[in-house]
Amino acid sequence: MLRMTDVVAALDRAGLEVRADAGTLGMYASDASLYRIPPLAVVRPRHVDEVAAALAVARATGVPLTSRGAGTSVAGNAVGRGIVLDFSRHLNRVLEIDPQARTAVVEPGTVHAVLQKAVMPHGVRFGPDPSTHPRCTIGGMIGNNACGSRSLAYGRTSDNVAGLELLTAAGEALSTGPAGVHGAAPVLDELRTVVGRHLATARTEFDRFGRQVSGYAVQHLLPERFDLTRALVGSEGTLAVITRATVKLVVDAPVRVVVVLGFADIVAAGEAAPAVVAHGPTSCEGLDSRLLDVLRARRGPGAVPPLPRGGAWLFVELAGDEAGEVAARARRLAAGGIADDALVVTDPAIQARLWRIREDGAGLAGRAPSDKPAWPGWEDAAVPPEKLGAYLARFDELVASYDLTSAPFGHFGDGCMHVRLDLPLDQPGGTKIMREFLTDAAKLVGEFGGSLSGEHGDGRARSELLPHMYSPDAIALFAGVKRAFDPDNLLNPGVLVDPDPVDADVRPAGRFPLRNLALAYPHDDGELGQAVHRCTGVGKCRADNSAAGGVMCPSYLATREEKDSTRGRARVLQEVVRGELAWSHPSVHDAMDLCLSCKGCASDCPTGIDMASYKSEVLHQTYRRRLRPRSHYTLGKLPLWARLAGWTPGPANLAIRLPVLGRFLLWLAGVDKRRSVPAFARRPFRRTFAAKAAEGRKPVVLFADSFSDAFSPEVAEATVRVLRAAGYEPRLPSGSVCCGLTWITTGQLDAAKKILTRTVAALADAARDGVPIVGIEPSCTAVLRSDVHELLPGDRDAAAVAKSVRTLAELLAETPGWTAPDLSGVEVIAQPHCHHHAVLGWQADADLLAATGARVRRLAGCCGLAGNFGVEIGHYEVSVAVAGQNLLPALDAAPGVVVLADGFSCRTQVADLRDRPAVHLAQLLDR
Repeated sequence: MLRMTDVVAALDRAGLEVRADAGTLGMYASDASLYRIPPLAVVRPRHVDEVAAALAVARATGVPLTSRGAGTSVAGNAVGRGIVLDFSRHLNRVLEIDPQARTAVVEPGTVHAVLQKAVMPHGVRFGPDPSTHPRCTIGGMIGNNACGSRSLAYGRTSDNVAGLELLTAAGEALSTGPAGVHGAAPVLDELRTVVGRHLATARTEFDRFGRQVSGYAVQHLLPERFDLTRALVGSEGTLAVITRATVKLVVDAPVRVVVVLGFADIVAAGEAAPAVVAHGPTSCEGLDSRLLDVLRARRGPGAVPPLPRGGAWLFVELAGDEAGEVAARARRLAAGGIADDALVVTDPAIQARLWRIREDGAGLAGRAPSDKPAWPGWEDAAVPPEKLGAYLARFDELVASYDLTSAPFGHFGDGCMHVRLDLPLDQPGGTKIMREFLTDAAKLVGEFGGSLSGEHGDGRARSELLPHMYSPDAIALFAGVKRAFDPDNLLNPGVLVDPDPVDADVRPAGRFPLRNLALAYPHDDGELGQAVHRCTGVGKCRADNSAAGGVMCPSYLATREEKDSTRGRARVLQEVVRGELAWSHPSVHDAMDLCLSCKGCASDCPTGIDMASYKSEVLHQTYRRRLRPRSHYTLGKLPLWARLAGWTPGPANLAIRLPVLGRFLLWLAGVDKRRSVPAFARRPFRRTFAAKAAEGRKPVVLFADSFSDAFSPEVAEATVRVLRAAGYEPRLPSGSVCCGLTWITTGQLDAAKKILTRTVAALADAARDGVPIVGIEPSCTAVLRSDVHELLPGDRDAAAVAKSVRTLAELLAETPGWTAPDLSGVEVIAQPHCHHHAVLGWQADADLLAATGARVRRLAGCCGLAGNFGVEIGHYEVSVAVAGQNLLPALDAAPGVVVLADGFSCRTQVADLRDRPAVHLAQLLDR
């Protein structure tokens, strides 16, 4: 029997970039689907010759080969048991752009958004725009025949590909396009013979409506319309390996208006979709209130812009060249009586918010209305649009009959519905229920003359169910097409032809309880297994989320390595909870090493992953009662050392700044020698603070964290002045209090619990009395609002404290009669702390700054220092690279502008990398 080491050795001899460590195999065992199939090796080809070399090894060893783009396939199309080719790492370039011909030549790993950025200066774009466009690859879109929200205007991917360059399983080069088909003549001869045996089936069972994507597109192989390019689009990597593609480009209409139509329920929205399409929209998207309820529960009521009344909505986009003409069409649609209520949206910012909700649909739907995990599997079925309403009604009945819940959404103008279901995969017999449901759902779609897949492909989730949609002769035709291209079944076996069972290799099947966890995971029934399986693989962490003001995932953007993405880390932790990897396994720590604990994923990941907490658990479990890295004893206990240094700050500062001794002390502390260390304050804030008589002012507790106390007391002093000017009299808790943040981030969770318990006890009386607790440092404030529930679950005092915690901006917004100072003419670059963005929310700050009249540019992304992360040895380069994504370019472009950074780490990064001061909000208001 062939061993993995033999395959890896053969790939190494071929000179390929190959990965076969346990962590990589765990990451690539899953895509965005339900399935887990560990490969033997992952190859990241650097050029086309290496693709051919990997294919040669697959043939020589008899090992299958699966092509993979960004790994966002929801049907298990991008996982396989042999060699996985990851095109996204290197073969990801836009090679040519021809604005006159409106074409571009790309490598298969080119990200959709990268292509759009390259061609937009020429006034053109690639038409299909799936919700994963910031991270999905063109090769993946070709594999699945992706469509996206604007398919009413631009069609499917198959309508937008002009030519392909491929390698067959036999290693033969094949090219298709307007100039004809070149190469692989025996394959083409066999293909024509196969189709000739099934002409009647090919002419009658296919191309019946726009979203019929399931199976092979054999209608394009008919002799009267032979088009091999379009036939290969949607073949899911089972027929050939794409090495290059020529895509068509389109010109966008300059004017866009969105009409939001409200309906009583999702069925009524589906029934209305054909009437909406008659108005000629570029997009007609349906959303159920159940989906928006999940969003509001996760991010608060302000996460959803005002909508027309209803329980379901259609987001309809109208486009054209003349603003008046488009506006008139929008008014006619809104007033046409199609919906119960309507809203015309012309503001591009609000339009963007609406589309962002739609784009996050797959991730948001990962949490069911029942608050249970919801899974893909029956993800994108489609029916003829005129039948959509009736289908949705029957589908709801089917879901209810299995005691499941769902929150449908999708491309209603095309008759395509997306959905995730809270299948009981953690229960005994869960996969049996899954199989029965999928079978009944397939029968229902067949009854409506629909397609099991409307854009994501069949993959492992639906290929076995194709006989419920197609005749035996059509299934035989698929098998013949497969044999013509791939007689030895090397390419992505188990998909479409000779399919794997739909209930085989289900990743989240079963329960994965772990004992002695330090954190409570209150949103996941106390189970880390359920928490890490929140990651559905949609891959938003692989995108640059800064355009939407996001943070996630700074380390991936710096390295472009899957292991440094939130998804990659979640996949490795899924291996841990399954018992495949130990907490201390090198692959686990390699994946966690560059996590900045920024918590960006906690807000930006639509499924609610909180990798910072999971990393703390990993460090806790690994080093519990063991020797730790030295930075855990120094940086991890920084508040303790800061309190001690506060008694003699002069000698402590001098020791750090002496050349030889300072370098030694930095090394001993685990601090990179290229970092400067902030000086300890000559007099800590707590020793200088003097309470005053209230004099009619309202009481407020000031949480003077260790950083504000020991390093920047001027920030705490400014906060006191601002509070007093607003009518408050701040007081400090009795005794020294600390949130335990540095213990948390280094995984010293037993100590963190003790520290936080003491702090909660010191704050509880004020919280119970309704006295606000105002934080200065965002990360410490976030601990009191959020982490406290993970560390002290069920503690009533902790819950009361969390409820009482306010940021300065939040408190001022709640203060009757308080007026923001006039800062007209002041220009500000604002770098929100990551925890402020992710846990506390920065909207109150944005509103306050707007009220001052200052001109504020809010930066997205992380500063890169992130507490102890950017200071530690081994992290400097990544820390600087993260800062280089948004912060440093903004600073360099505006040298004289005020820099606003509430986070101590953010201010330190600005000073360290640009020798420039930055101020806290309190200092800005105190000017």
